[in-house]
Amino acid sequence: MKTFTFTINDELGLHARPAGELVKKAKEFKSEITLEKEGKTVNATKLFGIMGMNVKHGETVKITVDGDDEDTAVQAMEKFFAENL
Repeated sequence: MKTFTFTINDELGLHARPAGELVKKAKEFKSEITLEKEGKTVNATKLFGIMGMNVKHGETVKITVDGDDEDTAVQAMEKFFAENL
C-alpha cells in the first residue's frame, strides 16, 4: 500500500472537470485508489463520491493506492494531482 497527501491548489477546488479526469485516470489501474478527507473515504473511480467530498482550494486529501500495480499507479496519481489540481 502506498499513500501520499496533496493540498488542492486549483481555485475552484476538486470540481467536476478535474474530478471526471481523475476518475478516468484511476480506472487505468488494477489497484484500488481511494481519496480521504476529514475521515471520509471514497473510491477514486466513483465520480459522485468524489464530488460529494466537496474538496475546496487549500484543503488536503490523502490518496491511497493498494494493489498489483501500486508503484506505477501512485506515480501517475502524484503526477496527475500536481498537473491538474
